[in-house]
Amino acid sequence: MLWSLAKVLIFLVLVMMSAFALLYIMDNGGGMTISFGGTEFAFGSVEVVLLIGCVIAIFWLVQKAFGLTVAVLKMLSGDEIAVSRFFDKSRERRGFAALADGMMALASGDGRTAIAKAQKAEKLLNRPELTRLVNAQAAELSGDPARAEGYYKRMLEDPRTRFVGVHGLLRQRLSQGDTDTALKLAEKAFALKPKHEDVLDTLFALQTENRDWAGARRTLAAKAKTPALTRDVAIRRDALLSYADAAAALGEGRAEDAKKSALEANRLAPTLVPAAVMAAQAQLAADSPRAANRILLKAWKSEPHPDIASAFAALKPGETMAERRKRFEPLLREHPERPESKMLAAELALAAEDFPGARRALGDLPETDPSTHALAIRAAIEKGTGAQDTVVRGLLTQALSASRGPSWTCESCGTAHDEWTPICDGCGAFDTLSWKVPPGSSDSDSTAAMVPLIMGPPAEPEDVESESSDSAEEPDTAPKAPA
Repeated sequence: MLWSLAKVLIFLVLVMMSAFALLYIMDNGGGMTISFGGTEFAFGSVEVVLLIGCVIAIFWLVQKAFGLTVAVLKMLSGDEIAVSRFFDKSRERRGFAALADGMMALASGDGRTAIAKAQKAEKLLNRPELTRLVNAQAAELSGDPARAEGYYKRMLEDPRTRFVGVHGLLRQRLSQGDTDTALKLAEKAFALKPKHEDVLDTLFALQTENRDWAGARRTLAAKAKTPALTRDVAIRRDALLSYADAAAALGEGRAEDAKKSALEANRLAPTLVPAAVMAAQAQLAADSPRAANRILLKAWKSEPHPDIASAFAALKPGETMAERRKRFEPLLREHPERPESKMLAAELALAAEDFPGARRALGDLPETDPSTHALAIRAAIEKGTGAQDTVVRGLLTQALSASRGPSWTCESCGTAHDEWTPICDGCGAFDTLSWKVPPGSSDSDSTAAMVPLIMGPPAEPEDVESESSDSAEEPDTAPKAPA
């Protein structure tokens, strides 16, 4: 430190002396005379400039000689690499300059320059933790993934760069579509840095894609400890994973595990419709209809949904229609203004052949919200009250082109699903399905929501219109009860 300060001071003194010398030359006609020991030395302007250059060169040589002398003394005192370190300083400066140029080229998108500078820095510097990373990124930028992969693999040898190497290989495998290897690399990266947000997101996405629900729950628990995920979202996703685990266990015949996971999902998210339905079914299978009744009532109070009504009807399949209407009264008292409640009340009245009651329950829903289901119910009411066939056919024709109504729709890609699933079938996103009207729902697919109510089993889409016309001529066709 002292020697560096001394060099700076000496350099400043030389600069000041040079400045004064130049001023003196300009004031004395472009020359300079020096008297020494009774002898005068006259210098012209060019000679003065050369003299100043010689002084600076001598100073540079002196400091280099002094530095070399110090290095030799250190070597003699036991520091074996002192001399080599002295000669490597210039090499290191050039190496860092090349490294900086390579990083600038990377930032500007110049792949060829980045590779050239990175290779030069690798030759000059003995810093693989820096040069390997720049070389790998430069190879990726220039479109040479094989070379980049080689550098990433070499980075695995150094504990300081091991995570960067794993993360680089992970990104490469994802870009190549090798999800199996990417999953293993993501697990390795998670073990190295369990709080890295990008690794947590990637690992979670890969685990859910592979239906590894237990692993996804562990990853979710780790991410819940970071500020990137709120508590409410973490709880909901945990419920979704529990539901998915229950569905998988049910498919494998593990009824007890399925019940446990379903109840856990319902506990975490009581308003999640599929979890409530599955938990109710699990309680009913365990001969606990009261518990199932409570679960469905709580879910309906939060969000009325046809699946809840279907599960509620299945609690007592052998009851009469009068008993069913009475048992459904707690549901009908909740959210009476919602379309789901109005259509449920109308269907119950239709099943009991109470057509005036069905008309009152349905109200003006076919006019204010003309969905396929609402128009189909209105057609059944008109048919039951003896309306002309042209009226019924007109309603059925209108239903064919009406909105299908709400369904499980992906928020990311807009894909509509007949049943809820934790992963979208269209884009593979997790937890993106919501109950809403999908975009472009007014099409021939809406007949699937209409035909079962009016005619029983669904027909082929191209035959629906003709068959629905024939159904208007059969007065003995009775509308179905809720599922």
